[in-house]
Amino acid sequence: MTLQQLIEECKRHDAKAQEALYRQYSGVLFGICLKYSPNRAEAEDSLQDAFITIFNRVEQYQGKGSFEGWMKRITVNTVLQKYRKKKVFDISNEEQLQDAEVEVETTQVPLDFLLKIVQELPDRYRLVFNLYVLDGYSHKEIAKMLGISDGTSKSNLARARMILKKKVESFLNDQNKQ
Repeated sequence: MTLQQLIEECKRHDAKAQEALYRQYSGVLFGICLKYSPNRAEAEDSLQDAFITIFNRVEQYQGKGSFEGWMKRITVNTVLQKYRKKKVFDISNEEQLQDAEVEVETTQVPLDFLLKIVQELPDRYRLVFNLYVLDGYSHKEIAKMLGISDGTSKSNLARARMILKKKVESFLNDQNKQ
């Protein structure tokens, strides 16, 4: 079955087509959920919520642009919506930090460790870090997506980078001691 046929069958609420679509794209979309979630269980919940939204809105896909890209946008928005509801961005009187580049040599740092420390970031820092660094959104776009100011986005990114830098440096120091 072609992707277009699969989409058409999903528009007809065909359970087998929905299962096939899930099997084909759950890995990619789970990666997105995992990137924005603090743990695997929350990522799994977000993936389920994203697929429910995808299946409920598949009629809205007009065939313009990539279907996978359309699903990825829904997935990111589904995850971010949870944090908007939690109001993790309601910060009062937090000092604004300038966005400073942090250079850390990561060739000696395992990928699973990097994923773990990114997931351990406080929600507001993790979300901004992922949107800016990993997905390439601008601070203006992030501010609009999360309902925060550009300055708060920049400050959250700087704080995330500082936390990650300290953890990576600590990891490298521990490795050098062994």
